Amino acid sequence: MAYFRHLPNIAYQSPLSHKNRSDDYIVIKNIFRRTKIFDFLSSNVSVFQKFVIGDGARPDTVAEDLYGDSSLDFVVILTAGITNINHQWPIQDHQVYDFALEKYGSEAEMTSIHHYETLEIVDDKGRLILPPELIVDGDFKISGTVNKYPSTRYTLKSLTGNRQLDDKDEFSVTTDNIASPVTNLEFEYKENEKRREIDVLRNSYVNMFVEDMKDIVRYDRSSSYITSNLAITPNTEKSNP
Repeated sequence: MAYFRHLPNIAYQSPLSHKNRSDDYIVIKNIFRRTKIFDFLSSNVSVFQKFVIGDGARPDTVAEDLYGDSSLDFVVILTAGITNINHQWPIQDHQVYDFALEKYGSEAEMTSIHHYETLEIVDDKGRLILPPELIVDGDFKISGTVNKYPSTRYTLKSLTGNRQLDDKDEFSVTTDNIASPVTNLEFEYKENEKRREIDVLRNSYVNMFVEDMKDIVRYDRSSSYITSNLAITPNTEKSNP
């Protein structure tokens, strides 16, 4: 990944067993400088646009599609706020089943209910009584109309059609189906789909972003400073005179 070329180096006390002296150092990339990049991004939300990751797409293929340069995959990852590519980048649709089977241990557990999601309920004047897609459990219920609003009727909306609810004291998941079950497998599909929508940097800001990133990760002068691209850690094994 080209990203690592832009990170500064740090001379780190050698942990190698075959080092010749206690003050031997090795030079490595300072990956912890990335926190400065995230601070910079959080204050510049206007330069982003929404993007939906296609099935099987990778950061480099997204960078090629957006910017015409696959080596800018690190720009895609950073602006999306991804810190763990293995857990935060969507897998392919056909892989979700195998992932869920490994996670839950059996097909029976995969089809067990993970949670319920509410369906939209409105009254006869179109006022929202229960918003859709709230995550609830199987015991969830709402107050009915018979006592509080005897002249009002509620309508439950769903993909299969609208249904007027009976006039009663309360409405629940178990008796009135005011929420629909989501299985463990369906939950994993939903979570994978959520990961498909990311923020990406607008094309016109890419060059400025890369140059600014180089400036952000450079070292300021301090006791560990050697150059703007190299710092050194203290030697803990060196004895004082």
